[in-house]
Amino acid sequence: MAGRRSGSPVVALVLLLVVLTGCGGRSAADPAVADVQRLLDRRAAAVLDHDERAYARTGTAPDLARLHHVPLADWSYRVTGLRRTGGTATADAELRYRLAGYDRAPVTVGRTLRLSRDADGRWSVDTDRPAKKSAQQLWDQGAVRVVRGDHSLVLGVGQSGRSLRDYAELADRAVPAVSRAWGTDWGRQVVVLVPKSLEGMAGLLGSPASSYRGIAAVTTGETGAPARAPADRVIVNPDAFSLLGGPGEQVVVTHETTHVATRRNTTAATPLWLSEGYADWVGYRTTDRTPREAAPELARAVTRGQAPTGLPDDKDFGFTGDASRLAHAYESGWTACRLIADRWGDARLADFYRAVGEHRKREGAVEEAMREVLGTTPEEFTGLWREYLREQFG
Repeated sequence: MAGRRSGSPVVALVLLLVVLTGCGGRSAADPAVADVQRLLDRRAAAVLDHDERAYARTGTAPDLARLHHVPLADWSYRVTGLRRTGGTATADAELRYRLAGYDRAPVTVGRTLRLSRDADGRWSVDTDRPAKKSAQQLWDQGAVRVVRGDHSLVLGVGQSGRSLRDYAELADRAVPAVSRAWGTDWGRQVVVLVPKSLEGMAGLLGSPASSYRGIAAVTTGETGAPARAPADRVIVNPDAFSLLGGPGEQVVVTHETTHVATRRNTTAATPLWLSEGYADWVGYRTTDRTPREAAPELARAVTRGQAPTGLPDDKDFGFTGDASRLAHAYESGWTACRLIADRWGDARLADFYRAVGEHRKREGAVEEAMREVLGTTPEEFTGLWREYLREQFG
């Protein structure tokens, strides 16, 4: 509390004892921590050098062959905690890695390593798994196959080379399509991860498989990320993706690539109707699908006299299992962005997107961007949008 002296000699003494002994009752200078760090440094060097013998000397699983084709520029561990019980230990560590040519900064993930010590006191790794509440990495699921495209890097597990080349071709078409709509001020390349199944996708996202059933792909990445942030990952659900057909596959990959391109300009101020609607607008932009074909759920609602009264909220985009509600939200965002492009032009739509993201906070962002870029208000825009729906679907 303000004005009150903090602490006491007794409290300070207790805190000092905690620092000196650690929660486990061992000295903070436990030499095993340094020994394990050196072990993991050797292990990281072996990964980067693809040196199977050196890797084997640091312990067992996972099999280094799983990473053989992955183009790694960096790979390192930092021990953050160590719990010992006799000749075994559990280490908490941060793994930092970077894909050569794609990640501008390292990806950092949590790992838990089980270790054992031999009769000569040497530590070795028995298991290396994702930390609690951390997602899997693709190589946790099996040997990674890699295909390089002109603008893409596709990594898969349990997929044929032909299948991965198909994904690369989709991504290679998506990148220039996105650049034509958004501009070229982004990395203009994309990393696509293709696990074996829906369960594999869920493992990469650290979520239950039920959350993504029917979702063909998602893009991971930090909104408003700085230029030095790692590259986003487009993660595919092969079970749902296989049901799309050629045109649908291209729309989905172009949609997800749009998220990669717009990530720096997508902030807490950006509503999902705009970020998802814009990605859909870019995805459908070069197709010949009619509005009724692209937005069947919304078309049916308007035809029944149940046109929405307002743009969808963020919660309407949740992967709750209600496919109709989710489709309705996406289609509403797409038609709103299509209206802006039709009425104000493609370039003004991109300007509006950037203007909203500049605010960093949601309150007032859309209102100000609409006034400055489009010369309208949210109320007027909603009225225009509802009339646009009646024109397209009524």
